[in-house]
Amino acid sequence: MKRLLKVEEFFMFLFGIYLFSLLPYAWWWFLALLLTPDIGMLGYLLGNKAGAFTYNLFHHKGIALVIYIIGAYISEPILQLIGIILFSHAAMDRVFGYGLKYDKGFKFTHLGEIGK
Repeated sequence: MKRLLKVEEFFMFLFGIYLFSLLPYAWWWFLALLLTPDIGMLGYLLGNKAGAFTYNLFHHKGIALVIYIIGAYISEPILQLIGIILFSHAAMDRVFGYGLKYDKGFKFTHLGEIGK
């Protein structure tokens, strides 16, 4: 089952690339911005609870989709870009086994414990 989930996330990542291709930005923007959602890890400087909250905020695909849809609705490419980057990054992370975090610590995710 874990392999199937990773394959599904990989195809979501590819979908994010496709959506990006519809925007008026050069390809290097996708590569340059792809890791920016990891800024959410800075919350761990304030403890596990704050870290889990900020990490999950920047890695929640539902939030990413809402931002993208609002951007599409009001024809604002920058909001679409933000949504696509958040969505694609979250999918990429899940391919590598990094899921949404629990308050116990960084390595405890909805996909299981990292490193096991």
